[in-house]
Amino acid sequence: MLIYWIMFAVPACAAIGASTRPQSVVGRLRFSWLLIFLGVVLLVGLRHQVGGDWFNYENHYKDVRSYKLSTALLKGDPGYYLILWISAKLDLGLHGANLFFSLFFSLGVISFCRCQPRPWLALAVAVPYLVIVIGMGYTRQGVAIGIGMLGLVALANQKNWQFVMWIAIAATFHKSAVLLVPLAVLATPRGRVWTGLWVGITAAVLYWVLLADSVDALVTNYVDAEYKSEGAAIRIAMNLLPAVLVLFFRNRFTWRSPDERNLWCLMALIAVASAGWLAVSSASTAIDRVALYLIPLQIFLFTRLPDVFGRRRNVRVWTVAVVAYYALVQFVWIFFAAHSESWLPYQFYPLVVLSN
Repeated sequence: MLIYWIMFAVPACAAIGASTRPQSVVGRLRFSWLLIFLGVVLLVGLRHQVGGDWFNYENHYKDVRSYKLSTALLKGDPGYYLILWISAKLDLGLHGANLFFSLFFSLGVISFCRCQPRPWLALAVAVPYLVIVIGMGYTRQGVAIGIGMLGLVALANQKNWQFVMWIAIAATFHKSAVLLVPLAVLATPRGRVWTGLWVGITAAVLYWVLLADSVDALVTNYVDAEYKSEGAAIRIAMNLLPAVLVLFFRNRFTWRSPDERNLWCLMALIAVASAGWLAVSSASTAIDRVALYLIPLQIFLFTRLPDVFGRRRNVRVWTVAVVAYYALVQFVWIFFAAHSESWLPYQFYPLVVLSN
């Protein structure tokens, strides 16, 4: 448990102690952020028997060792099984595969955080749920979300081709990432006909390659079966709060471009819609899986909250309030979440090997 609090405390203390003015760290790679990146990669990638689905992933790895490459690629999400297959052929074990997955996930999370006006606060917001719960527990969708965050950075910078490319890669790890593709059209105020044409063609190709053979099974498993996801209401409510704040106070934000404004207002609307969907539907697992892609909305809003609602003299007060809120999120998850025991105690694979 201690390691989780250290992971949170480092960016939280840095956020509180940072300058009261927003900072831009996009331009150059700072040594401290390189250390943070490596730390996240290692802690997420070299975890041992941590996460609710650990043994399921372990079975995937055991199965893939006997597969040919073609069989592995046709097994399910091709990016995920390709990494597992390579790790198996190199005899790197599940931990080796997880290290590759963690590299992609961490690159997305850290890149997204560093593009925010208060990067340390952004990372403090990301740690309790995005890094610890999703990064360490939802391997496939965690990688898809991390890569999708690279796409969101590109889209906010009006780089639609890069966005679609990142989402296409993300979809090879978890097919649900395809749902993000329409954002390239809806968030772009200019040239929507041309953008809609090439994005529509790309989406059709991705659907045919990745989803066509499994869409019936996905609908049956997630919608018709009405699977219920414990904690879905809480996770969706965590997205709903920043969504409402973005929509009601959007004129207070400093938007870099109309594309950025459209993107985050659209994400906020989807978060509100997902809450409404949950209220009338019993298929909470399907809604929950979609809502996971909206978690960057929390980072976007709360990293700007001190400047949107606070004046210069009380910016630090708002920063402390955000840190306190996410400390409470982590506390409640560790002590009260239904499956948090699967994350406890945290075990670091190299130390486990040395102790045996």
